[in-house]
Amino acid sequence: MRKLFHYPIDPRYSTYTAYFSMEFAIDQALKTYSGGLGFLAGSHMRSACDMRQKTIGVGILWSYGYYDQSRYEDNRLKVEFRRKFYYFIEDTGIVVEVTINGKPVKVKAYLLPGEVFGTAPVLLLTTDIFENDYLSQTITHRLYDANEETRIAQEIVLGIGGMKVLQVLDEKMDIFHLNEGHALPLAFELLRHYRDVEEVRKRVVFTTHTPEMAGNEEHDIHLLERMGFFAGLDAATVQEKLHYHTQSFSLTVGALKLSKRANAVSKIHEKVSNAMWAEVPDRCEIISITNAQNMNYWADKQLLSAMQEHEDYRLQGRKKHLKHKLFEEVADQTGKLFDPEVCTLVWARRFAEYKRPKLLVRDMERFRELVANREYPIQIIWAGKPYPLDTNAVEMFNDLVMLSKEFKNVAVLTGYELRLSKLLKQGSDLWLNTPRWGREASGTSGMSAGINASINFSIDDGWIAEFAKDGINAFVIPHADPHQSHEAIDSQDYATMMDKFQKEILPLYYTDQKRWLQIAKNGMKDILHYFDSSRMVDEYYRKLYDYHPVRSQKTHKRWMR
Repeated sequence: MRKLFHYPIDPRYSTYTAYFSMEFAIDQALKTYSGGLGFLAGSHMRSACDMRQKTIGVGILWSYGYYDQSRYEDNRLKVEFRRKFYYFIEDTGIVVEVTINGKPVKVKAYLLPGEVFGTAPVLLLTTDIFENDYLSQTITHRLYDANEETRIAQEIVLGIGGMKVLQVLDEKMDIFHLNEGHALPLAFELLRHYRDVEEVRKRVVFTTHTPEMAGNEEHDIHLLERMGFFAGLDAATVQEKLHYHTQSFSLTVGALKLSKRANAVSKIHEKVSNAMWAEVPDRCEIISITNAQNMNYWADKQLLSAMQEHEDYRLQGRKKHLKHKLFEEVADQTGKLFDPEVCTLVWARRFAEYKRPKLLVRDMERFRELVANREYPIQIIWAGKPYPLDTNAVEMFNDLVMLSKEFKNVAVLTGYELRLSKLLKQGSDLWLNTPRWGREASGTSGMSAGINASINFSIDDGWIAEFAKDGINAFVIPHADPHQSHEAIDSQDYATMMDKFQKEILPLYYTDQKRWLQIAKNGMKDILHYFDSSRMVDEYYRKLYDYHPVRSQKTHKRWMR
């Protein structure tokens, strides 16, 4: 087996950490992600390499990825699954066995060497091998499979399978980092080994990414027991050890009880998370480590250089070139020719109801006036992937597709993956973010947009509340009272957004380019200063991995059999 790390380890970061995540967005060519969680994990792996940290990623090699987003003949969203083949990952030769639903399942491990894309090494697991029967092979076919038992099986493969692969590699880990609760079975594998919750807590840390229930899975505890989620422990033992006796078992609650410390992904999210889980006894502390993105990957180097060298003319010229590149994609997909001289607004992220992708078209009469304005013209682009079985989200996407046919300056793009995401962030003037306040844990897409001179235009939620200075480095939409009904919140947020957009932002773009450029540059500087993931991965070491609570002062042996 080859040496895992292609870089010398910085002594400050020698605590050996395994970072378990269901998805990693590392490169366009590697379809092992669906959205923001994967984008964050990809940036983490890149910055772990940049900072020379002793961190290894553990994920799953999805045979069909998340899904390929294409179109039907009338341009509505079409979900396609195509088998993926990768020739840049290496077969480790390791095959381990896990028990799922009482049956043995083989798990094969591949390695993404760090030097391929400039990351920490990442182990990718698959059950899609001939040694397994067909049903077992399908466990790692599709990311976030809709079948409940398949989802649980995927989590067993990630958590327990990943632990066993590390054991075969003889990698003696100090810390296991759960990026969301999906890999929680690894904590029960530790519990089975140590028989002591405190011993497990010394070795496990947890990142919670969302207040949404879809990101805080719950399953019947006896189903989890039957499937093998608890690594051979019975439900009664788990309930007794965790002092957790409900029939519906929350993976987030389990992770909070079995970790020495957890983090939310923004300061607002820290408050929301502590309020959400306030009634959970014996849970660990939840602090905030605000998400960030790897700007070495996301930033256009010429834009960044022009900003740092105060060459405004070069920055403006480069921005127009990047708009041209984006508009080539718009023309290719939609047949519409956009103008690089016109202010271009983009809404692009995962399609979900609480993110309100259709807020901009809440009043269609006002929207028509907006896009028909010749004094202050506007171009609007939507992009993003709904969960394929979320019929409401798919319907929202299709509604926007049909609406866009009416306007030559409105487009909806498909294929929202790393490549298109980068095109949109580098080619837009404004990056619109419209979640209901308190629901957006972080919202990191605006960071990688802002570093490319796309000004954030956002509800004051998530990371924006820590970054934005209205009219100085961003445009902020003050949120409505979150205790009102959704209808009242949406109505007020819409009015605030549109008034600001039509009366302040668009006139500024066309009448004072010097100030517009200064706001964009201020945003770039402030993002580079604090929202690069080098800061984030350093905080993970200082605040999670090397943190020792009073209750965990016993001798800390590395985990191995």
